[in-house]
Amino acid sequence: MVERVIAACDGAAKGNPGPAGWAYVVADGNGAPQRWESGALGRNTNNVGELTALQRLLEATDPAAPLEVRLDSTYTRDAVTKWLHGWKRNGWKTAAGKPVANQELIQRIDALLTGRDVEFVYVPAHQVDGDPLNAIADKAASDAARTQQPAAGTAADLPVPDPAPAAAPRTRRPAATAASAANGGAAKRSSTGGGRTLAAKFPGRCPCGRSYGKGETITKVGSSWGHPDCATAHA
Repeated sequence: MVERVIAACDGAAKGNPGPAGWAYVVADGNGAPQRWESGALGRNTNNVGELTALQRLLEATDPAAPLEVRLDSTYTRDAVTKWLHGWKRNGWKTAAGKPVANQELIQRIDALLTGRDVEFVYVPAHQVDGDPLNAIADKAASDAARTQQPAAGTAADLPVPDPAPAAAPRTRRPAATAASAANGGAAKRSSTGGGRTLAAKFPGRCPCGRSYGKGETITKVGSSWGHPDCATAHA
């Protein structure tokens, strides 16, 4: 019997779009890291980084081995487990009739998943006492985005994750400010969005699982706020 493999993959973009990278880490069946790899993607989006990381992980693992993939991107997870069949049925169009974003990457992943036993496990990113494999993949992807250089190694030279920020103590705010924060802090309008995109007044988290910073352009993604490219994929 082929031993089950546990792995994590992650993507990063410094600006979304901006300098981007991808990474994965492969562990044994007990979750002990064995090897990792990362690469650069030039100027790209978080979602392209996340999808590329999954593609590279699938290419780098034995198709005959059951695989558990840990990832912090709900976009990537849902793209290949929930939305894929509908997109194929609709001729690679979204429910709104628009072309599916990142179609070629998703098609390659679909082919790599065919006939394989793969389980996707969502893990929140940047958490104190969070998933250690995700933290390693996150660090490697972030380094690749920043340096635009590929890297790889074994358990002897794993990337060392940055400490996760501790949760800030909750404080009372005026009702209007609290409502703004609940909506991703979208209080300042972008000069180029025509009312459809906003500049985040506070940091927040997109439904794709990735965070956005204060001042970054955001828009409605379903019932939440997040990255504009995630809204296109969600439509």
